[in-house]
Amino acid sequence: MRCLVLLIGLLSFSAIGQQENVWKNLSDVTYEIGEDDFGELYLPVFGDKIKEMEGKEITADGYIIPFEGMFKPEHIILSSLPLAECFFCGSGGPETVMEVMLKEPVKYTSKKVKVTGNLVLNAKDPEKLMYILKEARIIDP
Repeated sequence: MRCLVLLIGLLSFSAIGQQENVWKNLSDVTYEIGEDDFGELYLPVFGDKIKEMEGKEITADGYIIPFEGMFKPEHIILSSLPLAECFFCGSGGPETVMEVMLKEPVKYTSKKVKVTGNLVLNAKDPEKLMYILKEARIIDP
């Protein structure tokens, strides 16, 4: 019985650790130069940790970033960094943001939120971010 309790505890700790390190794991990316109809562009090359996460449900916390001058309640950008430091406004790299396609609309907040959804990797479409969460939902704190 003690072994079973210990095993469950270790598995729980491992799952919690993986979720807490999701942004760290998503930073395991490099870039190569490619081309499209408009010229050169940087294409992501995902590391093994990221490839293992593809298609799986992940949980990430971060800040909702308004984009294109307006807030879309079912399609948000989540940043691991606050607005002033995010990829679009500050010093963060493209690995610090993800598109989130929500099942239900969310109200904008400047506070940190937690989302869960299925990770899709995008290495080809320059109109999209390289990380996309589909079928996502906000998790109450």
